[in-house]
Amino acid sequence: MLDRDILRLMLSQAGVSDKRIAQWMPAIVAEAQRHYPKICPDLRHRVCPGMRAFLVKLRRRGIAAGLVTGNLSRIGWHKMHQAGLRNFFSFGAFAEMGRTRTELAAKAMDQARRMKLCPAEAKVFLVGDHLNDIRAARENQISIISVATGPMSRQELSAFSPDFLLDNIRELPLEIIES
Repeated sequence: MLDRDILRLMLSQAGVSDKRIAQWMPAIVAEAQRHYPKICPDLRHRVCPGMRAFLVKLRRRGIAAGLVTGNLSRIGWHKMHQAGLRNFFSFGAFAEMGRTRTELAAKAMDQARRMKLCPAEAKVFLVGDHLNDIRAARENQISIISVATGPMSRQELSAFSPDFLLDNIRELPLEIIES
């Protein structure tokens, strides 16, 4: 779920009307983004196995990496900073930029092309750990690399036939991305 959807669900379950939620949402989003960096812990221990080394390899080979996340922008970038990964990402698409992960993936690809980090004919991959990532890749006609290090098991991810299914990102030969 995107951050705004989580906030909307929490408020709805607390009995707040849709009208009030719509009225309050801009202020809640602004406050969440202002407050989160103050309370976010160190996240380096939460980085998926092999991810840092994978991002280093991408950088060395001149392959641009973008962040697509359901977090609001300030929250998403701060999480990457706290995980020690912020400098690996050149661009990103966040919750306030679209209503679905599919829209966010499309916006990230548009950004990469506008920034001349990715030619129109370049092969694009989405790396994710959830069915929503698989859907976003499929709906944007890009390849999906599913990694079973998140909320869904390998078996659950396998049921949706990702292009590549890994137990962790270390298993991915970079030649797949470079071809």
